[in-house]
Amino acid sequence: MERPRVDFYVLPTADTGARLRFACRLVEKAFLDERRVRVRLDGDDELTAFDDLLWTFSDRSFVPHERCAGEATTAPVVLAGVTTPDPEQGDLLVNLGTEVPTGWSRYARIAEIVDADGARRQLGRRRFRYYRDQGLEPATHESGSEP
Repeated sequence: MERPRVDFYVLPTADTGARLRFACRLVEKAFLDERRVRVRLDGDDELTAFDDLLWTFSDRSFVPHERCAGEATTAPVVLAGVTTPDPEQGDLLVNLGTEVPTGWSRYARIAEIVDADGARRQLGRRRFRYYRDQGLEPATHESGSEP
């Protein structure tokens, strides 16, 4: 398998809602391109919030998805927590968590979404350095970039 492409989307606001809506648009675009998507979040509260938002972020959108508790799923979009095992491989990993997910190398593409919150920005920089240390060249897309 080829090395994954890593994209960092840097948003100008510290608004968590804007970050999650951006992630929804990214997930929707990948779904419409018939990609298998995994969204990684840190905790149950974040999983629930993102699950709800995927159903409501746009009146014209439908992104079929399911929360994964470790069992196999055929859903095109899977929401997973930190401890949920990763599949053998996938098309897109959207990381909304604070750390580099285990199993990151099994994906063709990784999307990291970083907003202007100081703590999240610092953690994003740490993830960026980690990917570079692994021999990857992450691309950075500044605010206003379409996913």
